[in-house]
Amino acid sequence: MRGRLYESEYEQALIDLLQSEGWQYTNGKTIHRHLREPLLVDELTESLLNRYPGLTADDAALIVGKLRHVPGQTHFERLRNTFLLVRDGFRYTRNGDGEKFDIKFVDFDESEKNTFRAVNQLEVGYGINDDVRIPDVLLYVNGIPLCIFELKNPTKEDATIADAYEQIHTRYLRDIPHLLQYTPLSCISDATANNTRLGTTYTPYEHYYAWKKVNNEDPSAQRGIDQVRTIVKGVYEPTRFLEVLRDYVYFPDADFDGEEEIVCRYPQFFATRMLRESVCKAFKEHTSKGGTYFGATGCGKTYTMMFLARQLALRCEELGSPTIIMIVDRDDLQTQAGKLFLRSAEFLGLGTSKVIKDRDELKTELLLRDSGGFFICTIQKFCEAIGELNTRRNIICFSDEAHRTQIRLSNKLKVVDHKDIEAKEEKQSYAHGVDETSNTEMVEVESLEYTYAVKEIDDSKIGAFVTKPYAEQLRTAFPNATFVGFTGTPIAETIQVFGEIVDRYTMSMAVDDEITKDIKYIPRIAKVTLDSNKVKEIEEYYKTCADEGATEEDIAASKKAMSAMELILGDDDRLERLAADIIAHYTAACDNNADVIQKAMIVCSKREIGYRLLEKFMQLRPNWFVERKHPEDMEVPEKQLRELQPMPTIAMVATRGKNDRKEMYEYLGDKKRIKKLEDAFKMEHSNLRIVIVVDMWITGFDVPCLTYLYNDKPIQKHTLVQTVSRVNRKYPGKKFGYIIDYIGIRSNMMEAMKQYGGENFGPSEDDVQQALGALIIEMDLIKQLFVGFDLRPFTDKDAKPLDRLECLQNAAEHVLTLSKMYNMAKEGAKPKEVDPKTFFLAHVKRLKTAYDICQPSNALTHEQLALSQCFMCVASYIRKASGVKHDTESMNRAVERMVSEALKCNSVVSILDSDVEESIFSPGFIEQLNRVKLPATRLEVLIKMLRRGISQYKQTNKLAGEKFEELLKKTLDEYHNRRTILSSDEASAAQQDAVDEIIRNATQQALALLNQLGEDKESFRKLGLTFEEKAFYDILMHLRDTHNFEYGEDKKVGSFVINEKCKALAKKVKELIDTKSSFADWLTNKNVRAELNQDLFFLLDENAYPPEWNDEVFDQVLDQVENYKQYSSN
Repeated sequence: MRGRLYESEYEQALIDLLQSEGWQYTNGKTIHRHLREPLLVDELTESLLNRYPGLTADDAALIVGKLRHVPGQTHFERLRNTFLLVRDGFRYTRNGDGEKFDIKFVDFDESEKNTFRAVNQLEVGYGINDDVRIPDVLLYVNGIPLCIFELKNPTKEDATIADAYEQIHTRYLRDIPHLLQYTPLSCISDATANNTRLGTTYTPYEHYYAWKKVNNEDPSAQRGIDQVRTIVKGVYEPTRFLEVLRDYVYFPDADFDGEEEIVCRYPQFFATRMLRESVCKAFKEHTSKGGTYFGATGCGKTYTMMFLARQLALRCEELGSPTIIMIVDRDDLQTQAGKLFLRSAEFLGLGTSKVIKDRDELKTELLLRDSGGFFICTIQKFCEAIGELNTRRNIICFSDEAHRTQIRLSNKLKVVDHKDIEAKEEKQSYAHGVDETSNTEMVEVESLEYTYAVKEIDDSKIGAFVTKPYAEQLRTAFPNATFVGFTGTPIAETIQVFGEIVDRYTMSMAVDDEITKDIKYIPRIAKVTLDSNKVKEIEEYYKTCADEGATEEDIAASKKAMSAMELILGDDDRLERLAADIIAHYTAACDNNADVIQKAMIVCSKREIGYRLLEKFMQLRPNWFVERKHPEDMEVPEKQLRELQPMPTIAMVATRGKNDRKEMYEYLGDKKRIKKLEDAFKMEHSNLRIVIVVDMWITGFDVPCLTYLYNDKPIQKHTLVQTVSRVNRKYPGKKFGYIIDYIGIRSNMMEAMKQYGGENFGPSEDDVQQALGALIIEMDLIKQLFVGFDLRPFTDKDAKPLDRLECLQNAAEHVLTLSKMYNMAKEGAKPKEVDPKTFFLAHVKRLKTAYDICQPSNALTHEQLALSQCFMCVASYIRKASGVKHDTESMNRAVERMVSEALKCNSVVSILDSDVEESIFSPGFIEQLNRVKLPATRLEVLIKMLRRGISQYKQTNKLAGEKFEELLKKTLDEYHNRRTILSSDEASAAQQDAVDEIIRNATQQALALLNQLGEDKESFRKLGLTFEEKAFYDILMHLRDTHNFEYGEDKKVGSFVINEKCKALAKKVKELIDTKSSFADWLTNKNVRAELNQDLFFLLDENAYPPEWNDEVFDQVLDQVENYKQYSSN
């Protein structure tokens, strides 16, 4: 028996697998050819003559010569041009008789007509000394080498796939480029897990990926040899291999100034296939919903869109070369996507690729053609107006970041009358619904937006203007088109507009496949306390506002803008601590990994807070504001150096507002400054290392070297996932992305991760039908108020804005002048009589809840849609006109006043609501406690703080916490027993001294217990353990004593018993937990939790704890571990 495995054996194993899929095998040493000739000329010639009987041998020689001598000034150009010639063929005209032949080197439609050959040990000559290179395996189709394998011995630790990569991309590219000009694909492998990877001869090492599925429904291959089998079946099965070559290998257009070659990853391949089928099915069935693709942020959705566009253009005859319109949600995405698609016209096969400036240009482009074309437009420009753009069926709409197109884009009403006409030169930006300088948006249908006359009046602008929601915009513009949504974070409305999820590729899948980096979560909470009673008061205030007519949207906007959390986050001392901590953490992180470029992003809750934080950085690190091209200690290649602009180390990026203070306004600058900062931050060598942002750049913004995200903003759901994903991109030397959390988003993050790894999104068909039933009921109830009133001037399709405005005002007046009382019942309460206004507003509120579910699903008739919008608009008008006004601004002022009062809370309240656990053991706490004059109140405060302290201690140390809970219970029982002895008859004034004595004794006992608790909590220092390690030390010692077994030796040091063996084991247990908890989803990932329990079992067993195994001992140690896991995650 041999004791080792040779690389040649792995090579032969791979060839055996290829043969089983239909590849013929030939040893390269048996092939007679010139050493410098990479082609198998005889096989290529035979293929041509067999497929084109009219060709002569001379013709074949000329055709082979054309392939051999493809032009190109660089190796990349020759590779690209050779690949296109092989893929697309060419028209050959014979010199003698002029006969024409459409030559295809490869028959992509009938794979059995090709010759597939795997060759190993082929010597390829180079240099004046006829040196040779011998690639491990080459795959030939009809004598043309189309893929190169470089293998490494799976048993040799010093032979890695990184070496295989260097072999191809450095040595072969240098020595035998005449071979590599034919091979668009390459594969590196050592047969270990995740180390059989597909790429191209221009793929960076970190973007070679494993191919883990043969078919999409298969489980992902995990073991190394299984992944080898999977890639052979999933990529190199002859028919699949040709499919990948023809439609999933991408080169940019020839005029693109760059060297880029992309091959799809397996999630992109299968997603494209499934989306193609879904679109074709929707087209055939005359439905508009082509489906939704749920692809994790960072997994390459833009390339998936491009692969799909090529499939729809070239492989779906029923579509007749469609026109594809891609709608994106921001200018930067338009630019980002535009850069890719504008350089890909040849690959797409659709003719014109163009970024659209406005709806008129889009309409013109569509009128110019009956098919073809790829157009990119922002959602904002698309929604500038409503109306039909084209009725063709072969229009396919892609919606990038589709979840964002559903946010803040429901029906909006803008009212303008003679006294409310805006001046063109001063309010032009409001015409699009958003004032860029003030961050003010056109309001929802439940509210009205008023603009004010300044100079000139334009009668055409008088009236009530309704902006339709995005889904309705799409259907109106393209009534016969098919819509496809792409998103990493689908929300309910996404599914309703674009259809069910066709395929999904979650964040955890992307991490498992090493397509993105795992994210580690580091909590560094910086808190300022707030009076809980004041929080309740604020919530009651908002409830009152709602009862008095405030809209849900105004209340939500006020909570977002003026919440207690927002004001606390802007506390000046807190911002200074925050800046200092970020400086310390970031500089230490960079020093510890100095060879890797690591950029950082700080996310703040508001622009004002972000700028004040920037000022703290100015005070603490003024040298960070000195502009340089690059960091002083960095060497930058000359080419990159010429492209760099002088930049500070840190900068804030945000749009400025017209009401910003002067310094902030001047600093933030205009769009040109933002673009300049964006370009610099994306350049890895730029001196700009840290950016402070609020809403910009937290979605759809890719900087691979961005490693640290310092979060100081309350975010959740899809926005949270999009934000944290900024740091998950791959970059050389980058091990993880890090979320450093200063506000406590972990629970939100866990919820979001769970949701976007789940199966169900959006309301079901049953939900929509139930909502429709509820909407009809509410509509019928509201109609009672309008018997005899004509609403048609508002609801008719052709209604003029002026007529709509007059109807709106008259309808509001009608409701306000009604005198009849109506019965209305709240849930769980008896019906009561209310005035018409209250009845109307309450039922419109319920109607809107149902409308929000029905409308995106296109479940409403025109009458239902128009009436719903009409009633909501009338309600908005009434609220604006009513005497009780609770708009966003007025609520902001009231809440700000209450929060300011709350931050000035008295000493007792600050004790009761403090979250800083250590403060109750300090002299300062006793001093504050002594300020409380009433003995009973003092005891109550002390007991509450003891309970809190014990509860917090128990979260880490379950055993010790339970011990102190028992001691506190004993103290309180004694106190209550003594109090009950004094009957109500005896508790007279004469007995007051006795009562006070009981209280004083109980207070002294509680203070003694407090002191004992403090000493126990601090004992970890004297034991030489961390606070968390002591929790495991305590349980190990307790179980040893309880179950009466020997383990180590006890040594008494002062008042402490120290057992070194238990100490060592406690440290190992804590280390084990830390290893597992470094993953963001460790509490929800069943595999990680199961591994933890298993590893704990092995750890205790290896350390002979207990000497004879006892399940009860293990269960109690595990109980402490579970307790620690539960609370350390909060």
